[in-house]
Amino acid sequence: MEAEIKAARERAIVPLDIRMKQFRDMLLERGVSAFSTWDKELHKIVFDPRYLLLNNKERKQVFEQYVKQRAEDERKEKRSKLKEAKEEFVQLMEEAKISAKTSFSEFAMKNGKDHRFKAIEKMRDREALFSEFMTTLRKKEKETSRSRAEKVKQDFTDLLKEQNVDKYSRWSKVKDKVESDSRYKAVDSSHLREEWFKMYVETKAKEEDAEKEREKERQRRAEESLKERQREVQKERSELIREVDREREQHKRDEATQHFKALLADMVRNADANWRETRRQLRKDHRWELANLLDRDEKEKLFNEHIDMLTKKKREQFKQLLDETSEITLMSSWKEVRKIIKDDPRFSKFSSSDRKREREFNDYIRDKFVAAKADFRTLLKETKFITYK
Repeated sequence: MEAEIKAARERAIVPLDIRMKQFRDMLLERGVSAFSTWDKELHKIVFDPRYLLLNNKERKQVFEQYVKQRAEDERKEKRSKLKEAKEEFVQLMEEAKISAKTSFSEFAMKNGKDHRFKAIEKMRDREALFSEFMTTLRKKEKETSRSRAEKVKQDFTDLLKEQNVDKYSRWSKVKDKVESDSRYKAVDSSHLREEWFKMYVETKAKEEDAEKEREKERQRRAEESLKERQREVQKERSELIREVDREREQHKRDEATQHFKALLADMVRNADANWRETRRQLRKDHRWELANLLDRDEKEKLFNEHIDMLTKKKREQFKQLLDETSEITLMSSWKEVRKIIKDDPRFSKFSSSDRKREREFNDYIRDKFVAAKADFRTLLKETKFITYK
């Protein structure tokens, strides 16, 4: 009863979280199992003074939390111990220097008293760890053996290479030269030595054949490249020849054109001449033959251009004559002007037709009249004192 009263006082003074911690410490110290029940573990703690620090509800609440946390901690501890035990068991197997032919019973007989062996409680677990270790060991030994065999083979291949072995070499002769070499002796089978020799010779033969094929391909590409270049050069040469021929032909045509123009300049001075009649006269001149490269249409075109030039020149001279005649006004008539200019050579050279001369005069007066009107309008615009009323 006194204990209850004392515990009640403490509950009133001490904070709940401190009391709950003290209760958890009690559970741990008393060895309360994490995998048991409250009723079964009650006898371990009921007489401890700290039992009364909590009421019944709080006790069970802390107990449940303790059991849950303690179970997790114990599982972790168990896993950690098991892992450590397995690592020590593997260490034991490594120290025992067992081979791939060692059986589990032989290993157990020699190391059964070792604490690391006993730390693994179940025999089947020990045997499983042993089997796993042996699998890894056999794999390593197999890899080591393969690496060793590969090195022996590579050393033997290097030995053959040093002897300049090719596809024409014979094993009997090569064997006499290398049988004292350590790399030869490292191959523990005479059959294997000869087999590797044959494989090396076959490889060399394939390499040599492949190199020959590559060389043939290089030569083929070089020849094809040369042929292609020759075709390009031939094409360029042909194009150059055609261009030279075109230029030569054009030069001849230009010469023919110049000869024909010179012929026209000498023979055709009348702008009223026509092509049909003039052609008969031109044929009689030796320069006609110099223009044989020109066809009939080209000659006629040059003739028409020549006539146009003569006509233009005569018109310019006739207009110059009119410009130089000061008596001409905008009101002058052709009849009046004709009397003034008829003796000038440019009058008769313009045309034998007086009607053409009159028409040209009228065009001249009309152009002058249009120009005079334009000038007069400009003058009116520039004269500011003129106003409209």
